[in-house]
Amino acid sequence: MAVFLFGALPILRKRGIGRLLIGDEFDTTHRSSYRGITHYSGLYDQSRFFDNVMTRYFHRKGWGISQFSILSPLSELLIEKILVERYPELQRHQVSCHAAHRDGDRIRPCGRCEKCRRIVGMLVALGADPSACGYTPEQVENCLKSVAEKGVHQEAEGAEHLFFLLKEKGVIPRGFPKQAKVRQRSEVVKLRFDSEKSPADGIPVDLREPLYRMYLEHADGAVKRSGRLWLDFNLMSDPSMKRPYPFDAPQGSSVSSAETDQNQRQKRSSYLLGELTWPEAKKRLKEVDVALLPVGSIEQHGPHLPLDTDAFDAEYLAKRVAEGCKDPRPLVLPLIPYGVSYHHEDFSGTISISPDILAQLVYEIGMSAASHGITKLVIINGHGGNGPALHFAAQMINRDGNIFTCVDTGETSDPDVHALAETPNDVHAGEIETSTTLAVRPGLVRVDAARKFVPRFSSRYLNFTSKRSVGWYARIAKISPKGVLGDPTKAKAEKGREIWDLMIKHLVEFVEDLKNLSLDEIYQRRY
Repeated sequence: MAVFLFGALPILRKRGIGRLLIGDEFDTTHRSSYRGITHYSGLYDQSRFFDNVMTRYFHRKGWGISQFSILSPLSELLIEKILVERYPELQRHQVSCHAAHRDGDRIRPCGRCEKCRRIVGMLVALGADPSACGYTPEQVENCLKSVAEKGVHQEAEGAEHLFFLLKEKGVIPRGFPKQAKVRQRSEVVKLRFDSEKSPADGIPVDLREPLYRMYLEHADGAVKRSGRLWLDFNLMSDPSMKRPYPFDAPQGSSVSSAETDQNQRQKRSSYLLGELTWPEAKKRLKEVDVALLPVGSIEQHGPHLPLDTDAFDAEYLAKRVAEGCKDPRPLVLPLIPYGVSYHHEDFSGTISISPDILAQLVYEIGMSAASHGITKLVIINGHGGNGPALHFAAQMINRDGNIFTCVDTGETSDPDVHALAETPNDVHAGEIETSTTLAVRPGLVRVDAARKFVPRFSSRYLNFTSKRSVGWYARIAKISPKGVLGDPTKAKAEKGREIWDLMIKHLVEFVEDLKNLSLDEIYQRRY
C-alpha cells in the first residue's frame, strides 16, 4: 500500500491537494500493535491508525496532507450493494480477482480464486447478476459450490450474514463447512460506527453529511457500538457529525502546497510565540496581554502509554485553547517538558527535576513575560506532581511582577471529567489518560499491554478522587507494580474526545473572561 501512497505524492504536492483517500472498509477484527502502530490482523492499511500515522508523517514534512478512508463504516457486502444499486455501469467493470486474464478486448475474472467466490457469493446474495462483470454460468456455479465447501475470507459477522442470505435464497441450502455459522447479522448492511475502528468523525466535517446521506440511501440505517452490542441511532442528529476533524488540511487546487504550508504557519504564528520573529512578537504583545504556559513531565505512564503523555497533553491543550479563542488569541509560550517526577523514578525513562528548579524556571519565565507586557499568565499543568512547585512560582510572580498568575491542573473541568469516568482513584495512566491519548494519538497506545490496577487504601481520606482526601506523597512503585493507577481497559477514544472538548471549552471561556478584564476588574468583587 505504501507504494501507491508515495506514488501519489508528486501529484498531490504539484496540485496542492490536501486529502488522500484510501480504501479501508470495516474489515478484519483481530487487533494488534507493532512499534506503536495499531492494526488488524497484520493489515496496516486496514485501520485508521495507519492513516493517522501517515497523516502525522505528512504533516511533520510540512506537506499539509491528511489521509483517511470514506469506507470505514461500510462492510464489504454493503460496498458491493452500493456499487450494484448506484453505479451499475461501474460494477460491470469490476474484476476483483487474483488471476484476471484477457479475453479478446475484455479483462475477465478467473472464477476459481477465493476473491472470485466471495464476489459471486455477494452478488447472488444481493440478487445481482454475476455475468454482468464477466462470470460465466459455469464459473458462478463453481464459485457457489466453493463457497459452500470452503467458506469465504471475510470478517466473521459479514461471512455469517452472507451465508444467511444465500441460504434464504436457497442457493446453497446444505454443504456449508462445519465451522461456518449461518446467522442473520443485520448490522452488516448498516453503517457501523465504532469509536476506535470507524468513528463518525474520522473524516472531515464537510464530507460527512453528503457522504453519509448517500450511504443511507442504500444501507438499512446506522448503528454504533456499545460494548458488544450494535445500537440503532439517528446519525444525522448525532453530535459526532459536527465534531472537528483533527487532521483536516486547507483545500483548493488553485493553492500550491507551498502557499498552503505558509498559510498554516502564519495561522499558528498568530499565537505560538516561538514561531514569531521579534518584530511580530512586539506587535502581538501590543494586541494581547494573556499568555498560556504549558508545563508537563517525562515520566512512566504504565506499559501502554508514552513517556511524554503529560508534556504532549499540556501543549496540545494550550494550542487548542488558543485556537478556540477569538482574535486576538492568547500567546502560547513554548512547552516546559520536564517536571517533578521523582515518585516515578523507579520506572525506566522517567526524567525528573526538583521542585525548586521547576519553580525557579517558571518564576523566571513569568517575570520575563511580564517585562514584555504580559499581565495575565495561565499555567497549564499536565502533571499533578508539579502542582506545589507551580503554585509557589505563581505566588512569587504575582508578588514580584504584579501580574495575574494562575495554575490549572484540570480544576476548570475536573467535575465534568470525573463524571465521565467509571473508575475510582483513576489518576495515572488509567481510564482518563488512556482515553485522551486514544483520541489524539491512538498509534502510540499499546492497547494489548494495558492492565487494570485500581488502588484501595486503608483510609478513605487517602483516596485520590475523594472530595475529603488529604494531599499525600509516595513513590508510585510502592502502590502499583506497573505504574498504573486506574483502569485503562475501560478507555475509549470517544470518551477521550468528550474529555478534550470539556477541557478546551472551559479553558477557552476562562481565557476569554481574562482577555476582557483589566487587573483592577479581576481583583474587584462583584456584588
